[in-house]
Amino acid sequence: MKILIVISRFIVGVLFIISGLIKANDAIGFSYKLEEYFSADVLNLEFLMPFALIMAAGICIVEIVLGIMVIIGARPKITSRLLMAMILFFTFLTFYSAYFNKVTDCGCFGDAIKLTPWGSFNKDLILLFFISILYFKYKDIKSMFSVKMENMLVAIVTFFSFAFVIHTYNHLPIKDFRPYAVGKNISESMKTCEDLGLPCTEEAYYYKVKDKTSGQEIEILSTEYQENWQNYDFISSTENAITLVQGYEPAITDFSISLNGFDYTTSILDEEYVFLLVCYNINKTNDSPFDDINQLYTSILSDSIASLYALSASSTDDLNLFNERNNSNFEFYFTDETTLKTMVRSNPGLILMNKGTIVAKWHFNDLQSYETIKNHYLK
Repeated sequence: MKILIVISRFIVGVLFIISGLIKANDAIGFSYKLEEYFSADVLNLEFLMPFALIMAAGICIVEIVLGIMVIIGARPKITSRLLMAMILFFTFLTFYSAYFNKVTDCGCFGDAIKLTPWGSFNKDLILLFFISILYFKYKDIKSMFSVKMENMLVAIVTFFSFAFVIHTYNHLPIKDFRPYAVGKNISESMKTCEDLGLPCTEEAYYYKVKDKTSGQEIEILSTEYQENWQNYDFISSTENAITLVQGYEPAITDFSISLNGFDYTTSILDEEYVFLLVCYNINKTNDSPFDDINQLYTSILSDSIASLYALSASSTDDLNLFNERNNSNFEFYFTDETTLKTMVRSNPGLILMNKGTIVAKWHFNDLQSYETIKNHYLK
């Protein structure tokens, strides 16, 4: 039992630290995931949406701190109880997501490690097993340090975890695991299995049908219906699906840039140097950096080495009000809001591309002058 307790402490501690650090690296992204859980068609807890970012930051910090505490054996009673509370909460979420097929990625490890809904649930069940050992055997957990040293270590870890979350919130993630990371080529990431000559994913959906012989209404797979359609009367399709063959999936499936009904995606990706000004929701966009952004835009237009395209998912009326308020003259192109949130964790954010390859990204707190950017990147 002592060996099992030590193993449990190590496994739980390491996984909580890794999970917390990955999410703390991108707390904004984790808050988007919480908003997805809180939405009307999932848990219907929309009143919690305004607090998603605070909750995301808090969960990240608590995970890291609890991971350290369980490894060093600090405060075993309260640590084991907090671990149990968190794993029960996460297990409920992952089961709900998997069973009802509501959220396809739990966000447990951010964008670094993608887990299927049932994979996430199974992971939580394993963690629940190890945490249960610590929960019921907390009296057998021996601390590695004195109480004074424990307090000091916990205080230091809490401080640095908090500082890390604040830093990545006010700038950009230290490590970008998304398909829009610096060095990634959007055009290449959009290529399909047919483009690359690779096996494609095959799925089958459940159809609600009426058996012509028995008159009974049943659900069958679309593949079965196609083979024996003459035996059934089709009623409706459902959202439930199963994967028959797991094939290649492109990293980017929802990137497009349009204006007035015309698609400019390919032409913009083919340009040599392009700046993308990302304002996913103009009503939530920070106005403070737009004196600098307006100056940057003027410099880009006068130099003609590069182009700048402003991207947003907001309405024309809101965009016009925004331009008027900030003395700007951007012609905003439309891109899906979720895509824009994924591209850069800043609102506004700036991306520099070279023929579809992302060269650099800036949070609005880290914007540089055009001359500085030109000297470093426009070669």
